[in-house]
Amino acid sequence: MRIAVTGSIATDHLMTFPGRFTDQLLPDQLDQVSLSFLVDELEIRRGGIAANICFGMGSLGKESILVGSVGDDFADYRSWLGRHKVDTDSVHVSEMYHTARFLCTTDQAQNQIATFYAGAMREARSIELQPVADRLGGLDLVVISPNDPEAMLRHTDECRTRGIPFAADPSQQLARMDGPEVRRLVDAAAYLFSNEYEKALSEEKTGWSGEEILSRVGTRVTTLGAKGVVIDRKGEEGLHVPAVPVENVVDPTGVGDAFRGGFLSATAWGLSLERAAQVGNAIAAHALEAAGPQEYTLSRQAFLDRFAAAYGDTAAGEVAPHLTCPNP
Repeated sequence: MRIAVTGSIATDHLMTFPGRFTDQLLPDQLDQVSLSFLVDELEIRRGGIAANICFGMGSLGKESILVGSVGDDFADYRSWLGRHKVDTDSVHVSEMYHTARFLCTTDQAQNQIATFYAGAMREARSIELQPVADRLGGLDLVVISPNDPEAMLRHTDECRTRGIPFAADPSQQLARMDGPEVRRLVDAAAYLFSNEYEKALSEEKTGWSGEEILSRVGTRVTTLGAKGVVIDRKGEEGLHVPAVPVENVVDPTGVGDAFRGGFLSATAWGLSLERAAQVGNAIAAHALEAAGPQEYTLSRQAFLDRFAAAYGDTAAGEVAPHLTCPNP
């Protein structure tokens, strides 16, 4: 099953300020703020939602096709993804802009000041999916994750026109899009991914009830954090899949992306929706225990042991034949 994942590709620049931002703010000078913070730490991490999803799939041994836009500073990142079974030949390289960057400073009270530079991501709207399909001999599923809004709408429209199944994953872009745009993203999706808040927001923005959305999509997947995930289909009872226990939460960044990577991999293997959610939950637990969205590593046997402890030996036995993690 050939799965193309469209969306953001970025690097995260994360800094730590050993004080409190609020101590530097003068109440009577808030209309003229000009501050500089000397930070103690800088971490540069690979990120971007589409790249994170593809990395998760590759960590399980499943190939994926990444589709997005980057700058000419992408060489090292491309090599990293290639070593994790990600096809990057359909990634557009901008001649004008750098790869998107997320810059965030966190103080000791966990307050954050952040800036996102879209950069080359704005050129994703120029990407056509048909050449990607032609190069690969067809596409079985296209994931439309957060990206340049015009790119998301273009990819969705093209999938509908060409009859290519697609998964809608609008995530944080729901907040900036209006009702008609959200309806275009959701309508006729084979899968619709969201968390609880995004689920409610998508219903508010579209003006469709939960039942109406289910009449327009194949499968609705709603992540619930520590409570696991719920899967809904029209005319069927909802399926709740509990999360994998996590002992040490390190960083929630990219956990939802890891879930999607696991869910999509299991779907490509032909497993049931329940197993797909279980695989997604298992890889999400690993991501939650690592400092960064692509900093976790999966060992095949350790993954299966943890999976069996959470969901039973029968479930692990169904997953095992498909699992080809780079680490034994």
